[in-house]
Amino acid sequence: MHGYELRKRLATLLGTFRAFSYGSLYPTLRRLSEAGWISEEAPLDAPSGTTRSRRGKRVYQLTADGKEHLADLLAEVGPDAFDDEGFGARLAFFAQTRSEIRLQILEGRRRKVEEQRDGMKSSLARTGERLDRYTRTLHEHGLESVDREVRWLTELIEHERTGADDGAGPTTP
Repeated sequence: MHGYELRKRLATLLGTFRAFSYGSLYPTLRRLSEAGWISEEAPLDAPSGTTRSRRGKRVYQLTADGKEHLADLLAEVGPDAFDDEGFGARLAFFAQTRSEIRLQILEGRRRKVEEQRDGMKSSLARTGERLDRYTRTLHEHGLESVDREVRWLTELIEHERTGADDGAGPTTP
């Protein structure tokens, strides 16, 4: 697909809060091309009778090496797969990820979020009485969000362990 379409697809997959600017997208595409992981097709001429924009659209496609590199990346499980940004990107590619890898990532993410939740509970217990009611409710709201994520991750893990694929999938956080 071409750059504009790719940017739209990434926004759909990763969400609008992880939007790619054209200033970061095109240099990344150039680096991927230089590495041999994608190929670029030159713009085609517009059909006769239509106006042609000043610059045609380049079409990008994964190469065989690029597909192999993507498979290698999807098989890696490390701490970056559990943080907010890494987990979101990995989740977007779960359909192409092996089940045992998905399970490792989900369990690692749940451990990380549970640690975050424990820290938030501890902090709220220590400082809760000293906080004004608005700040306290803000902290409680954050804790509720983290609790929801732990429940959602637990549901995903159970779904993955049972291998059930009813098409409905787990609920969203």
